[in-house]
Amino acid sequence: MMIICGVDEAGRGPIAGPVFAAAVILNPNKVIADLNDSKKLSKKKRDEIYNEIQLKALDISFSMVSSQEIDQINILQASLLAMQKAILGLKIKPQMTYIDGTFCPKIPGMKMESVIKGDQLIKEVSAASIIAKVERDRYMLKLDYQFPEYQFCRHMGYPTKLHLELIKKYGVKDFYRKTFKPVSDLIN
Repeated sequence: MMIICGVDEAGRGPIAGPVFAAAVILNPNKVIADLNDSKKLSKKKRDEIYNEIQLKALDISFSMVSSQEIDQINILQASLLAMQKAILGLKIKPQMTYIDGTFCPKIPGMKMESVIKGDQLIKEVSAASIIAKVERDRYMLKLDYQFPEYQFCRHMGYPTKLHLELIKKYGVKDFYRKTFKPVSDLIN
């Protein structure tokens, strides 16, 4: 049996909070129905499949890179770092790793391939997409609890009209990506 790992990230586009990545090795003997890109699933369906992945997968790892690190190394490098940390966090070493997108993190001796739309084409990558998205959303809901005035439960850190109005009202805190527009415009 070939040990295949799928990797994806969540949270490249928001202006607040960390970027998350997940690495998942599915069990070929335990089928999970309806695996798909996390963005194509309802929150309810995503949560159901997340729980099923937790029960049936052979191995799961996820990691995050903070907004401060994103500002230091840029969002692409931060996404690749989160992916690298997720892969290295696995207990089982994969024989082949598929990464969603166009770039692969650098891990010597690891066989990897980037796949555009991998989260729609490869079930392991779909599973990683779901884990990363759910874990990031849970993190943002904790941030919402700590800083209710920013209403993260409504926008998850994305630059919506409401979110931008709230930043103007309450200011730019440490969980913001200060190199991202329009945040950078609000501090200068």
